[in-house]
Amino acid sequence: MPPTEAVERLNAVLAHLWMIRTFLKHADEVTEDEQLIEVPRLLYDSIRAVEPAFLAGDHATYIRRMRGKLPKLKKCAEMFAAEYKRVSAHTNFEMASASLTGAVRQMDEILSAVASGPEPAAAENSEQ
Repeated sequence: MPPTEAVERLNAVLAHLWMIRTFLKHADEVTEDEQLIEVPRLLYDSIRAVEPAFLAGDHATYIRRMRGKLPKLKKCAEMFAAEYKRVSAHTNFEMASASLTGAVRQMDEILSAVASGPEPAAAENSEQ
C-alpha cells in the first residue's frame, strides 16, 4: 500500500478513535477511575502526535509516529477490554471496547501493509 493511501486510511481510523475518546472523556465512570482515564488521554496524545505531519503532508513522519504509538494503543485497548466491566457493564462501554480493539487492529493492518521506500510519484520524479 502506498504511504498516501495508508495515511488516508489511518486518518479515518483516527477520526473513529476521536469519537471513542470523546465518549470516554465525558463518561463519569471513566473520569473517576485512575486507570481508565488514561484511555482517552492516550487516544488524544496519539491523534495529536501525527497531526503536524498530516497537515504538512509528511507521510513518512506520520507513519513513523503512528508506528511508535501503536504498541501503546494495543496495550491500552487490551487493558480497556479487560477493565471496563469493573466500572460499567453498560452496552456503551462494551461497544467502545469492541470499537477501540477493532480500530487498533485496523491500524496495525494498515501499517503492516505500507510499502517501504519512496512513494511512486516521488520515485518517478527522482528518475528524471
